[in-house]
Amino acid sequence: MIALTRPFRNRLATRARRAPATTEPAPAGAQAPPEQPPVDVAPNDPLLAYLQSASGAVDVEALDLDSPALRELKAAGMKLAVPLVSQGELIGVLNLGPRLSEQDYSSDDRKLLDNLAAQAAPALRVGQLVREQEAEAATRQRFEQELEVARLIQQNFLPKELPDLPGWQIAAYYRPAREVGGDFYDVIPLPDGRVAFVVGDVTDKGVPAALVMSATRSVLRASAQRLIEPGVVLERVNELLCPDMPAKMFVTCLYGVLDPATGRLRFANAGHDLPYVKTLDGVEELRARGMPLGLMPGMDYEEKETVLQPGESVLLHSDGIVEAHDSDRAMFGFPRLKQTVAEHAGGQALIDHVIAELASFTGAGAEQEDDITMVTLERSRASDLLAEFELPSAPGNEREAIELVAEAVARLGLEPVRLERLKTAVGEATMNAMEHGNEYRADRPVSIRVLQTGDRLRVEVSDLGGAAEVHAAEAPDLAAKLAGEQTPRGWGLFLIEKMVDEANVTGDGSRRTLELVVHLRGGDDGGT
Repeated sequence: MIALTRPFRNRLATRARRAPATTEPAPAGAQAPPEQPPVDVAPNDPLLAYLQSASGAVDVEALDLDSPALRELKAAGMKLAVPLVSQGELIGVLNLGPRLSEQDYSSDDRKLLDNLAAQAAPALRVGQLVREQEAEAATRQRFEQELEVARLIQQNFLPKELPDLPGWQIAAYYRPAREVGGDFYDVIPLPDGRVAFVVGDVTDKGVPAALVMSATRSVLRASAQRLIEPGVVLERVNELLCPDMPAKMFVTCLYGVLDPATGRLRFANAGHDLPYVKTLDGVEELRARGMPLGLMPGMDYEEKETVLQPGESVLLHSDGIVEAHDSDRAMFGFPRLKQTVAEHAGGQALIDHVIAELASFTGAGAEQEDDITMVTLERSRASDLLAEFELPSAPGNEREAIELVAEAVARLGLEPVRLERLKTAVGEATMNAMEHGNEYRADRPVSIRVLQTGDRLRVEVSDLGGAAEVHAAEAPDLAAKLAGEQTPRGWGLFLIEKMVDEANVTGDGSRRTLELVVHLRGGDDGGT
């Protein structure tokens, strides 16, 4: 007696086996016949519909249906088919061959089989559901492991820090969607003092996209060190990617090279979203023609250039911003992003405003649809250097830093509350730089510069701990601290961010700079 353990849900194919059964002892010396090969039942076989509607055991030999499965059952010597029905769904069949006594099945035998089917069907269904859930859990676990691998690949290939370019404000933002896509960005120092900036997007998601992203980044970095012009770099990368690019995949990429001394930005575009440059006269798109990477060999990439003047900025971005939808499925769109660029300053402030606009547009709790990537370059306006000094890394010297900064900004007329908050931020930043960045070593002084750029007051606190990883500010939780779930330290950056209008961290691998920004007009008035 054999039960089919695969459900007939949606009329899926089932398999039946022949195994003679008996309800009485076999004659002495009788041997059970060998197990027969399975019988395949097609989803559209009329036997399924008949068994679904049957009220009890079915005499196989008496059936007359145009059914391949029925013919196989008869050829295998099956005598009875007992449907197993649970909640109106056919989930299996008991197939019985001839009794070993060679007598026909009696009415008592059929009643016994019907009672057995009524009890076996629910138990069989439970077993099927357990196996289905186990299979789904295993599939979900494999999928989650794949996503985690893709996240690790992406995180390891993103820049650990941004370069500290005098006269420039550089900021970047990357936030992956729940299903990992192929966004990436990179900042590549070049031998002649120029710097290459890259923003790209790989079609598809998961591990395949992450692997293509890592390969593209590696080829870009290698080509950038040997070739000069952006268009030539993209041509070389395209030729190297085409032979091994998976089917239906390609890479869009914006590649630009900045000369920090002159503000000259040469760029080429491989089918990526157009960057926006905010000039003194408005917002412009940086257009250059070129096919995505990895589609076809032999492509040419047009090169264009612009010169960023003091006070101007450029935004490189991925389509995760403009293709985001609100609750009515309207898109955020390029015009809205362009307007945001026009209304706000560049640098980290622009990124913060774009993220705020996007959150307001999509609504609270909306699921992020795609990766979001932004890189901004802002050329500083001519700045007035108000003060510049160095202090030995020794406990207590943060007080001297506070006094010197306060003297430097005295003529700006900051409100008393805002001045006290700035002094608190300077003291905390200096103490952190001496202790954590320079490890209180006498040969490692802390450098502090105080500058005014238009309506922005900037205090730059630099140490020699550029190789140390900078973590995001952690919101204080006293209960978590007491319970040991949060480190007793680490609130410094959180405090600093609350004391000033902006706090930006940059580094070049050896020197790390924390920039404190106070808006001289229209900033926080110091209220809580």
